Amino acid sequence: MDELSVRVGFVVVTELTDEQRVARDWATTIASVETVSLDALADGAIDLSAFDVVWWHCDLQLDDERRELAADCADAVDSYLRGGGGLLLTLNALSAVEELGVDPVAPDAVGTESSPHPTGLLAKSIHADHPLFEGFDTLGVHMQPPEVPRPFARYEQILPADGQILASVVHGDDYLVNLNSVVEWQRGEGVVYGIGAEVSFLSHRGHEFETMGSNEHVLRNALALLGGDNHRRPTFTDRPTDADGFTAMRERLADDHHRPRYHLAGPANWVNDPNGVIQFDGTYHMFYQYNPAGPFHGTIHWGHATSEDLVHWEDHPVALTPDPDGPDRDGCWSGCAVVDDDGTPTILYTGGRDHHQLPCLATTTDPMLRSWERDPDNPIIEAAPDDVDVLRTDDWAAEFRDHAVWKVGDDWYQLIGSAISEVGGVALLYRSSDLREWEYVGPLHAGTEGHGTVWECPELLEFGEYDLLHVSNYADVRYFVGRADLDAPDFDVESEGLLDYGDFYAPQSTVADDGRTLSWGWVKEGRGVESQWHAGWSGTLSLPRELSVDEHGTLTQRPARELETLRGRHVSLADQSLGAGDSTSLPVSGNAYELNFDVAVADGGVFELDLFESPAGLERTTVGYDGERVVVDREHSSRTHDVDREPRSMPVDGDSLSLRVFVDGSVLELFADERRCLTTRVYPTRADADGVTVGARSETQDGRVELRNFDAWELDAAFDARSRD
Repeated sequence: MDELSVRVGFVVVTELTDEQRVARDWATTIASVETVSLDALADGAIDLSAFDVVWWHCDLQLDDERRELAADCADAVDSYLRGGGGLLLTLNALSAVEELGVDPVAPDAVGTESSPHPTGLLAKSIHADHPLFEGFDTLGVHMQPPEVPRPFARYEQILPADGQILASVVHGDDYLVNLNSVVEWQRGEGVVYGIGAEVSFLSHRGHEFETMGSNEHVLRNALALLGGDNHRRPTFTDRPTDADGFTAMRERLADDHHRPRYHLAGPANWVNDPNGVIQFDGTYHMFYQYNPAGPFHGTIHWGHATSEDLVHWEDHPVALTPDPDGPDRDGCWSGCAVVDDDGTPTILYTGGRDHHQLPCLATTTDPMLRSWERDPDNPIIEAAPDDVDVLRTDDWAAEFRDHAVWKVGDDWYQLIGSAISEVGGVALLYRSSDLREWEYVGPLHAGTEGHGTVWECPELLEFGEYDLLHVSNYADVRYFVGRADLDAPDFDVESEGLLDYGDFYAPQSTVADDGRTLSWGWVKEGRGVESQWHAGWSGTLSLPRELSVDEHGTLTQRPARELETLRGRHVSLADQSLGAGDSTSLPVSGNAYELNFDVAVADGGVFELDLFESPAGLERTTVGYDGERVVVDREHSSRTHDVDREPRSMPVDGDSLSLRVFVDGSVLELFADERRCLTTRVYPTRADADGVTVGARSETQDGRVELRNFDAWELDAAFDARSRD
């Protein structure tokens, strides 16, 4: 291994352990190394500026004495970092970040482990070019042999307050994406790397493990980066706080042909439920469930974006972060936003701690809703009601989460999603005069067979003589139209159905200043963990929908009219009658477009719309209509192994159909007769799988298809996200 022109201060508490001795001896083969004791550093006897990089490699768990010594060194470490120094913390040394003043949140998982498989580090794809991983050809690199105990320290249920996650762990072929093991902090001109796992040396003794070199290679890269010129250290972060940071983040994903252009997607990493949707002082605010650690569900924060026109959005820094000492330590989960009686923006959300789901409240005086102050009395509801048998599970002492709040007269009302044992999902109703003291009223509505075990994200919307209640039951979003009695309480159902027949979940709505009810949902992924990890992002939000219920109690769903402002190049087809085998290709490309047309089929006729079509036709997704159903056939949609190819189907009424189709990267949204919707995901392997063909097939001689009023528009990019912070 090549030699580095780097002066390394190798930290020990008192005497070297066997693990430290092997690590130090290795370091001396590539750099100038001097042993530094924490005692001497705490006493001021050591000047860290004599070193290019300080490395603390610790295989022992830190006891009180070691932590106290580390705390005594905090000022010296801070001064060293502010001056441009580099600090490397490996194995259990990572757990000392709080005492050293590097981060107020220390790793929550510290111990010793072994695996029946070789293990190593799994770089986040958005950091694949980080020079820490220079020399590796894959994101996952095995670094430790199987069946050997070794120490570790990492973030699992929580995240560092300031550091960014660079890598997780791979066990054999399995991506253990929530084991956040490599962290980077920037402090002034200095940088800290924490590598809490997979870099032990003694674990290799007695093993002819071929990837021992990978273990040394990562550490060599770390020492070279931390001890080298400051201007050569990477400055990119996936936890940005300004416009340039968000731009850089999105640019790294810009070449992904599965990435949506006009749907609201996070800047990277994981996105699920829309939260806190509100129009405040004329600006639309969208908060959403977000994991800055990577493209997987865990350590949930609230992401934030704003828009003036519903189609062009701007990124803002994370609005709500779990409090390590609060009732939301394990996550800031779904909730809503309202403006209280004093005009103060207020959010109510579910906090998680241990096995308890705890309703929390926060307020802000920031006109852009960027920073929030938690209520000191959180949780505002201590526990689920005890007069119903709320379902307990292995994960939760009570299934009790997600909040929808609205006002009627002088009273505030709140729905919380829950479940009753042996019954199924339920929406629980609460009442308050001030948003802080809540009285339990009772179950507003409970499900029956087929309605789902647990109801999440309930929402009650008022439309004149009718109310609409919708709930998400793990599989579907089911709605009920009827009348709510908030005193009894009760919900008299007149009709029910599915809000969407595809991969759409946990919608949330707001009443805009012009009186329209606008709603967004989470568009789930239809590909595996590995594909999401390599993509660097997961999940997007649906297009904004205008919801209404007419005087007959019929639900209407249509795309928000603002989306028409995105229309670019226009293509139309003349009205035509299609027989079996007839087809026409459309001159649209890029998989960012809208189609709008009417179609009627005679007995035996089937209309077919091929989307995401590759030049040779091996990849294609077919939207078929036979007079009774719209079916999205994804059997040939991709040649990638871990994508969902199951068909999606939606019933329609009559033998004619008005259909609006929105294609955006990997998202397909269908609006049928302004009543029913089907949203799903498609992942063509080829970037040029963007062809569009309309055609017909028939099982009878007279089964023709009549196509009318066919228009297509290529749509401009809507999320050219910039931060105004």
